[in-house]
Amino acid sequence: MNKKLLIVRHAKSDWSTSSISDFNRPLNDRGKKNAPIMGIKLKKRDFVPDYIVSSPANRAISTAKLIAKELDIAVEKIQLNSSIYDASCDTLLKIVNNFDQETNVATLFGHNNGITDLAVYLTDADIFNIPTCGMVLITFPFDDWKMVSKNTGEVVFFDFPKNSEMV
Repeated sequence: MNKKLLIVRHAKSDWSTSSISDFNRPLNDRGKKNAPIMGIKLKKRDFVPDYIVSSPANRAISTAKLIAKELDIAVEKIQLNSSIYDASCDTLLKIVNNFDQETNVATLFGHNNGITDLAVYLTDADIFNIPTCGMVLITFPFDDWKMVSKNTGEVVFFDFPKNSEMV
């Protein structure tokens, strides 16, 4: 079966308290509203991941939980990978290349710039920035995550909260 990867940038975070570390920043009200909306959009597309992995940063895991809830996926199924936090494209690619081969549809929640860089690297798409809570679904013409590499994927969709076309 062809592999599919959904790349998701965390929802909008709260910058109002300067004493909170970057890692611990929570979602702001807009982020808390947008993540479920994006989950509903995925559900309307009948998108069901076999595997969900997230940065452990508060804003990323919070986004993952809100979206998983809309997809009727138990939050306990979300795996945390500390390497995703502040990761480069190369680091993210290594994570993807090491996904379990039994997984066919994976979702990765992370941060920019790495998330956007990975989407562009895998597809050569004209995506200059994945906005907060934005997502890109990429399909690959093979059944081995180790084969995922530069320009091997094709964008199925690119969606984000302010994109009203896909509601």
